[in-house]
Amino acid sequence: MNSRASVLRDFTVDRRVWQLTAVALVIGIGAAALAVFLLRAIAFFTNLFFYHRFSIAMVGPAGSTAPHLLILVVPVVGGLLVGLMAYYGSEKIRGHGIPEAIEAILLNGARIEPKVAVLKPVSAAIAIGSGGPFGAEGPIIMTGGAFGSLIAQWLRLSDAERTTLLVAGAAAGMSATFASPVAAILIAVELLLFEMRPRSLVPVAAASVVAAALRIVWLGAGPLFPVSLPAGFSITRPLLIALPLGIVIGLAAAGLSRLMYALEDAFEHIGGKLHIHWAWWPAIGGIGVGIGGFFFPRALGVGYDNIAELLRGSAPVTFIVGIIVAKSLMWAFSLSSGTSGGVLAPLLMIGAALGEGAAQLAHLPTEAQAMWALIGMGAMLAGALGVPLTAIIFSLELTHAMPALLPLVPACIGAYLVTSLLMPRSILTEKLARRGHHLSREYGVDPLETIYVADVMKTVPGPNSIGYNSPALGDAFAYSDETCRSVAERMVTEEVVRMPVIDRTTGEICGSVGLRELLAGRRRAMQRETERTRAFQEQEESEVDTESTRG
Repeated sequence: MNSRASVLRDFTVDRRVWQLTAVALVIGIGAAALAVFLLRAIAFFTNLFFYHRFSIAMVGPAGSTAPHLLILVVPVVGGLLVGLMAYYGSEKIRGHGIPEAIEAILLNGARIEPKVAVLKPVSAAIAIGSGGPFGAEGPIIMTGGAFGSLIAQWLRLSDAERTTLLVAGAAAGMSATFASPVAAILIAVELLLFEMRPRSLVPVAAASVVAAALRIVWLGAGPLFPVSLPAGFSITRPLLIALPLGIVIGLAAAGLSRLMYALEDAFEHIGGKLHIHWAWWPAIGGIGVGIGGFFFPRALGVGYDNIAELLRGSAPVTFIVGIIVAKSLMWAFSLSSGTSGGVLAPLLMIGAALGEGAAQLAHLPTEAQAMWALIGMGAMLAGALGVPLTAIIFSLELTHAMPALLPLVPACIGAYLVTSLLMPRSILTEKLARRGHHLSREYGVDPLETIYVADVMKTVPGPNSIGYNSPALGDAFAYSDETCRSVAERMVTEEVVRMPVIDRTTGEICGSVGLRELLAGRRRAMQRETERTRAFQEQEESEVDTESTRG
């Protein structure tokens, strides 16, 4: 057996993962309860604002029998309340929810203030209940993450472990809301964890699963938007159109992102010019919601019933156009004002409307329209958020339409490719960039993890008799069969720039490794990325050289 391979492992994990998993189970229970609370709170405020009653029945603003002019007023009142809560409570409650969770992970040691855990769901419930065209998932992710962060802050944990528990709460909140445990785990990996390791994946998965199980008890089993396809339904045509449709929806996703941030810039510019404090902006955003809702009431609120109708196929053309135009403008305008609301549900709705609109233009039957709406829904999520794997699995968990898997893949990948090429950042990470923070979304194995110290070290002339137990050596040394990454981490910990290298078998010093050697190892990875050659030509030249040598 190779002595190098015998001391290395595929994964870095220790027994503390059991402790984190046990805590994550508790967090999953709490986050699921918070998700249910937020959904009921949204229903409560919807009933209060539009039906003038105390009830938690799940209703939408569009069904209200109150005077139609009320639609112009209620969103403004909701925006005013959210602005006051942000001003006197915490500014952290403004926005989508997911960027704020990412910011807490990257910049604040996964610490979230306790008042955010209280104010975020209440402000989101008021904003959505007063007609705000948002999803509940962003605030739920932020609220679940805040709960996980609060539990973690009571324990003696590292920054990375606190991050794991914060993300466990966020994933559990999403899992309980949408009955989507696998997609919740994937969005944690693609958007929040910035790694895929057993130490974080196992606790997050545990929290997501327990939250999904509790959702069945408290809210009922999924799928949230069932799509029934007839037996023998052919996916040939959806498969052929999937990639072009994904590309078109990717362009739409990029346009929505640019629209929202252009409106946010307008709020910043005009608000500063007119000396209007940001606390008033959500009320101004409410004016736009009220005007849009006055002409198209079905764009108000979360609109899960709208998504369900689109996924049944044969939706009225006026309804599809209303979703694409009115919902997009209302959502972008109000969210750019700094109110509290999520992006997932509106994106799903707009994507489904685009997909079904394309199907109706092609004069396809009802079941094909439902399939195209499903494909459009997933592609919009993949393009706008930059999470193609999450989008694929999420669409399937929401609908349980397994025949859609094959066409979903090219559609989501196509949309993801378009926005990756056109947009420097996703609709979520753009907010972080505007606050002066850079976030890379490309995850890969550290190149230094694939290079041994023996491959780059500076060798000594001959065997050195000083063994690794010698007091003269001290604690700062490296083994020749270690990876360069582990040595680089130890250099940071020990605050040294060079280490002697010991042969693990003989116990003798065989060389030394420093920053120059580690950079040489890094250079190998760069050459692998940048140097372009004709591999077949090199192979032929090598064979010719070998033959000539033999001759």
